[in-house]
Amino acid sequence: MAILTEKQQKIAKKIDSSFELSHWRDWKWHMRNSIKTISMFEDLTGIKFSEEERKQLEDTMAKFPLSITPYYLSLIKKEDYKNDPIFKQSFLDIRELIVTPEEMQDPLSEDIDSPVPGITHRYPDRVLFLVSNVCAMYCRHCTRKRKVGDKDYIPGKSTIKVGLDYIRETPQIRDVLLSGGDPFLLSDDYLDWILTELRKIDHVEVIRIGTRTPVVLPYRITDDLVNMLKKHHPLWINTHFNHPREITASSKEAIRKLADAGIPLGNQSVLLADVNDCPRIMKNLCHKLVANRVRPYYLYQCDLSEGLSHFRTPIGKGIEIIESLIGHTSGFAVPTYVIDAPGGGGKIPVMPNYIISWSTNKVILRNYEGVITSYKEPDDYKQTKCDRNCKSCNLDLDIKEGIEDNAIGIEKLLSDYDDAISLVPLDNERIQRREDNGQD
Repeated sequence: MAILTEKQQKIAKKIDSSFELSHWRDWKWHMRNSIKTISMFEDLTGIKFSEEERKQLEDTMAKFPLSITPYYLSLIKKEDYKNDPIFKQSFLDIRELIVTPEEMQDPLSEDIDSPVPGITHRYPDRVLFLVSNVCAMYCRHCTRKRKVGDKDYIPGKSTIKVGLDYIRETPQIRDVLLSGGDPFLLSDDYLDWILTELRKIDHVEVIRIGTRTPVVLPYRITDDLVNMLKKHHPLWINTHFNHPREITASSKEAIRKLADAGIPLGNQSVLLADVNDCPRIMKNLCHKLVANRVRPYYLYQCDLSEGLSHFRTPIGKGIEIIESLIGHTSGFAVPTYVIDAPGGGGKIPVMPNYIISWSTNKVILRNYEGVITSYKEPDDYKQTKCDRNCKSCNLDLDIKEGIEDNAIGIEKLLSDYDDAISLVPLDNERIQRREDNGQD
């Protein structure tokens, strides 16, 4: 069990004069005592702001509230706080009030792709289920700043039931991702009820939970919570470490409990300027994650949410980081670098190019060292043509999961069973002229 540092003890006693050691490991104590004012932040950290800075910070807080757990606050290094990655992710920044023309309240169009309240159905076989609007901490880079902490977006039980009904009535949904807010800020019993209802739905194969509590409130991962989660396998959990300094003795203990319960763990980092936009930092983070049984899953390009321009990097920086990982460390320690496309296009992988060229029988490749090599294609490969008549296919298709939806997008163009030869945007002027001239 993690031992409190001297700094943590001082912070705790300033918050609560009757503080006892057991309080620090009580996640509800941290939630009750979250730092939500500038003056409280100054008092607990010893960091002082000028009157002009305070006024600007108060203006920022009026639009984007402040909330930091005492635990996460204790990780800030006062001596160099302006360059501290913990400070930058958790405390107000006056640059959040700068809204550039390309920034949006809902850059991923989650609300537009919402058939019922709380559900975002973007991909064919899976949905995002927003079950909470409460977080342990308000991350300054949050893509859902429009919702988190807003009383108008609190999903009550009736809203949850509507979402459950939608999932029941949509048989193509095999994967449900619980998010919010943070699902682990719900009570054990309430979360147990949601998971139980989902488990009753035959076509739901996998349930995932997205949480940042192992990072900012590791004491939430209690034995009772873990024992409840174990009842609902197969269950996957993704967390959100952005910097190696977030991996502490307490966070390791939280991760260990989840991993020991047989829950596969992944991590989704966001690429943040002046926080982790460094190949050395990201490699160290990935190594620490896999050493603690957490697989790096995604590295996100920072979204186009309002007030995040100071966090965004060029895409080239992300490519550089991936180049520093592929071939230089274990494959399972390399996350997929993605851009969550503005307008609801979903996650688009953006990776370095390793195919240099190809001909009818050779592919020219390069490796991480810059070595260029060729791969000989087979001369006698005979493709199995697919006409969707599975009964006459020579492949063994005796599988329950063999039923497919109609192909869309690039898959449709690659298929043998569809005669489409191109994908044309709806507002294509050339096609519109054809229609106007009666040629189509």
